[in-house]
Amino acid sequence: MAATLTPLALVGPTASGKSAVSLRLAQHYPLEIISVDSALVYRGMDIGTAKPTSAELALVPHHLIDIRDPAQAYSAAEFATDAKRLIADIQARGKHPLLVGGTMLYLKALLHPLDDMPAAQPELRAALEAEAAEHGWPALHAQLAQVDPSTAARLSPNDSQRVGRALEVWQATGRTLSSFHTGEGNRGLAMPLISLEPQDRAWLHQRIGLRFDAMLAQGLVAEVRTLMQRPDLHADLPSMRCVGYRQAWEVIQQQELEGHTHQALDAHLFENIRALGVPATRQLAKRQLTWLRGLPEREVLACDTPALGERVLASVRRHWG
Repeated sequence: MAATLTPLALVGPTASGKSAVSLRLAQHYPLEIISVDSALVYRGMDIGTAKPTSAELALVPHHLIDIRDPAQAYSAAEFATDAKRLIADIQARGKHPLLVGGTMLYLKALLHPLDDMPAAQPELRAALEAEAAEHGWPALHAQLAQVDPSTAARLSPNDSQRVGRALEVWQATGRTLSSFHTGEGNRGLAMPLISLEPQDRAWLHQRIGLRFDAMLAQGLVAEVRTLMQRPDLHADLPSMRCVGYRQAWEVIQQQELEGHTHQALDAHLFENIRALGVPATRQLAKRQLTWLRGLPEREVLACDTPALGERVLASVRRHWG
């Protein structure tokens, strides 16, 4: 493999400018983008995921976007398998594989694979779900923080799927989920990592707020209402737990319970969704930064300073020539 075709990852928290920088790189290199984003895999979820526009998709090939229906699941292990295949395909076409995104669990699965995990334990999971129904998932997240603080720090207290799985693994094996991250049983893929991280967290918070406002203006509510009309979708699916969608679903559902129609525009609807969605997005960014700090091999570039594109390009030239 030519050294200049080594895969490269452009990562960072949500709203750090990864997409714009990746399109800038496409002006200088023949590359194809592999999305590292657990929300972009879903069809029909475009506004709330800040999915690339048709014009942007036409500029450079993108992969692992719109590959699943929202009723389907897509795991980190599946991502790692798909990404490795795509990297080889892109290299065979003589192009540069550029991985872009902020789903750190996907990135970890590719770079530092988990050891073979224990099989699912339906009885343990059922008991955990019953406990959560009584006390709430944040209470179980607090339990997880006692036995596996590193995993708990990366998870939202309401991430029922991952909190439940981490506690299930602990109860079944006596080992923390983080202890399976040694990668001794599986081989990871090495690549340069360029991480866009803010020096001033307030800068990122402002961008998150502006982007969430733009999503609301572009029709996030209508998009979520369309998804809610499908009988096979519900709020506990991985797709519907994506930040923004979960909060919009909750507010719209409450509005309907109060007797409003789909056509009714509650004057407080956007405000209520924003009041939940912006803090949730900030928490997501915080968890992403926690993940990134666990990757000492990354090269950090401040995304809240001038000439970011030029600095990223200079870094990429050291790897791709």
